[in-house]
Parts: sequence; structure tokens; C-alpha cells
Amino acid sequence: MTSGLWITFEGGDGSGKTTQSELLSTWLGSGGRSVRHTREPGGSEVGRLIRDIVLHHRGDIAPRAEALLYAADRAHHVATVVRPALARGEVVIQDRYLDSSVAYQGAGRVLDGAEVRDLSLWATEGALPDLTVLLDLDPAAARLRLDADDKPFDRLETEKEEFHTRVREAYLALADAEPERFLVVDAALPAHEIAAQIRDRVEPLL
Repeated sequence: MTSGLWITFEGGDGSGKTTQSELLSTWLGSGGRSVRHTREPGGSEVGRLIRDIVLHHRGDIAPRAEALLYAADRAHHVATVVRPALARGEVVIQDRYLDSSVAYQGAGRVLDGAEVRDLSLWATEGALPDLTVLLDLDPAAARLRLDADDKPFDRLETEKEEFHTRVREAYLALADAEPERFLVVDAALPAHEIAAQIRDRVEPLL
């Protein structure tokens, strides 16, 4: 798509995406790379408004409306943040992208995953990352991590284990379907071991 490198991090809540994306950003930056660390939703001013709705709105949101809100954030984020950064030759490290919508709004909300994916591809003019790191973790183990953080849960984190099990299964199916794009890592491993596996996969892409 451009001259930069685009890496996304995926996985269930509590799998360590933020930690690992920050570690990778620091490693790349120490090597002299210009890095843009961002997230969805919330990687832009518009995105922060949408993030507040989809994650912290007190009332119910219809599943299709939720999917459309994420797609709207994604369209704006790719157009105003991701593409310009890649055009400048930067490495974009992103916490969540369209695979999250396929897993959460598709499998989690029991919508058609292919339709959800197509919606995001239309919204972003077909943009796909060079590499997607999937941090795979059993939902029960993820819940223990979230409980230990002692932070208020957002709308998705409060969903039942059955919801998060469907999300995990959808993620693994996506990785099986696109092994050339995905790196699947056992998120139960120590953080430094996970980071080393990610660096090994990223280094040849630089």
C-alpha cells in the first residue's frame, strides 16, 4: 500500500496487546525507526468520541449499529492517521484493526463475519496490514488478568465467557485462513519471550 510498515496487534481483552505493542515500538525506536503507535477505536480525535460510545455508553447498542460505529472509526483512522504515516515511511504499530470487528461484532455479537469484514474493507479501501500479531489466551486466564488490574470494565469486557470464547475461536480461524499475514503467539508465555518471538518475525520485514 505504501513505503512504510504496518503491524497490528489482536487478541482478547487481557491478552497483553498494549504491553507488546509498546515493547515493539520501543525496540523499533531504539533502532532508529520512526514509529507511529496508535489504536482502534480512538486513534484520532473523531475516534476518541466513537471509542467513548462503543466502550463506555451505559445503554444498549444494537449489534449492527456497533459494527457500523467501529467501521466509521476505522475509515477515518486509516485515511487520516495510518496512510499518511505509511506514506512518510514510518512503522505503524496499531492496537486492533478489522480482525477485531470480525471476532467481536461478527462472532461475539453473532453477526455475519464475512459481512463485517467486507464493511471494514469498503470503509478503508481494502487496506490490510503487513503483519498481524495475534496474542492467543484462554478467556478464563484473561479474566483473571483483568480482575487483577482492578480497573472498571468496558462494555465488551463485561460480556460473559461464552462471548469471549466465540471471539477467541474466530481469531484463530482468521489466523488459519491467512497464515502469511498472522503470527500467533501463546499469550500465557512470559512477556519477554513473547516480545522475542514478535521481533524475530518483524525483523525480516524491516
